[in-house]
Amino acid sequence: MKKIKIYTNLTIAILLGTILGIGFFSCNEYPNAYKHTDGVPQVLYVRMTNPASADSLLDGAFLGSTICLVGNNLRSIHELYFNDQKAVLNTSFITDNTLIVSVPAEIPVDVTNKIYMVAFSGDTATYNFKTMVPPPAVNSISCEYAPEGSVATLYGDYFLDDPNIPLKIDMAGNIPVTQIVSIEKTQIKFVVPKGSLKGYINVTTLYGTSRSKFQYKDDRGIILDWDNLNANGGWRSGNTSDVSGISGKYVVFKGSLNGTVGDWQEDGFSFNLWGTANGRPQGDFFDANNLNNLLFKFEINVVSPWSASAMQIVFTSWDTQNTNSYYGDTSYPRALWNPWKDTPSTSFQTNGWITVTIPMTEFKFGPSGATLQTNGPGKYGGLSMFVWNGGVVGTACSPEMHLDNMRVVPIDK
Repeated sequence: MKKIKIYTNLTIAILLGTILGIGFFSCNEYPNAYKHTDGVPQVLYVRMTNPASADSLLDGAFLGSTICLVGNNLRSIHELYFNDQKAVLNTSFITDNTLIVSVPAEIPVDVTNKIYMVAFSGDTATYNFKTMVPPPAVNSISCEYAPEGSVATLYGDYFLDDPNIPLKIDMAGNIPVTQIVSIEKTQIKFVVPKGSLKGYINVTTLYGTSRSKFQYKDDRGIILDWDNLNANGGWRSGNTSDVSGISGKYVVFKGSLNGTVGDWQEDGFSFNLWGTANGRPQGDFFDANNLNNLLFKFEINVVSPWSASAMQIVFTSWDTQNTNSYYGDTSYPRALWNPWKDTPSTSFQTNGWITVTIPMTEFKFGPSGATLQTNGPGKYGGLSMFVWNGGVVGTACSPEMHLDNMRVVPIDK
């Protein structure tokens, strides 16, 4: 049987409008819509985007930096290249006379020290401009407590080796790294040398030397280390191992989780630090007026696969023992660390100890992941960690996790 199509008057009007080139929405309704221009662009000079530095003209810029081209007919630019690297254009930042753009972060292969502006007409204009490779960025390390003789990984960018000026790593105290396993642009694997001291790590390349944004064996702001500072004063001090781990004793989370959101296995997966434990004075562990500049860190070794519930990290007031509902109390916003939900196999396991870093501004979630607000001063004198909820359904598992060195440290610039 032949199907009969029924057209409404609106459908017919739309079809007629399409055929006759009649639009239902006038261009006047979008007077500020971006429109490119014809012709060829011209750049007169390049400056910084910061208004305070607008008078400083540039003849070059580091890869990844943001600059402003000033000239004429810049809305005629269809594509923009720095050397042989294509830049990303955002029409919201393009006018006839200015164009704000980030220099591509990739290192050029063919260095001509020119900007190439390809117009919609197909014509190309050029402007002399150098792109410079910045010194290395040393952002993080696989484990801040990596023992001597183990292989650690530095993460960052612009880790560039040169046959004439090889990449160099120095631990604190100018102790050189003599064994570099591999070098990629964004990571370096190396053997931690004997005698490595607590402190910053320096990486040197052909383009300069940079200090790490963290400290090796950082013991600033230690709250719990299970050697000198234990979790007690709450309901559970945690199951502490007497075996030496990454830096002495550590606490063990171990047991079975059934995969449901509400599975609560407090005995095997929790510890509390409340009140006057370890003879601590009453009050916050750190300056809670300065959360934007603080990081919570700890080391963890996930020995067997973890695939259910979230690690809930809750800072509480000094006297939390007066309540019995800290775990579900939304007046205590917490951080949720749940790495298994983002892995392809939906389970998480580490190959030894790693460092976990969480900005203190991320302590803003409820038990199931709802966004709350961070707490103010007076709510950071206790610490509880436990595996529960998180709002994500998982799969049954029997994980074992070793945790150590709970600390709050300043953000290193």
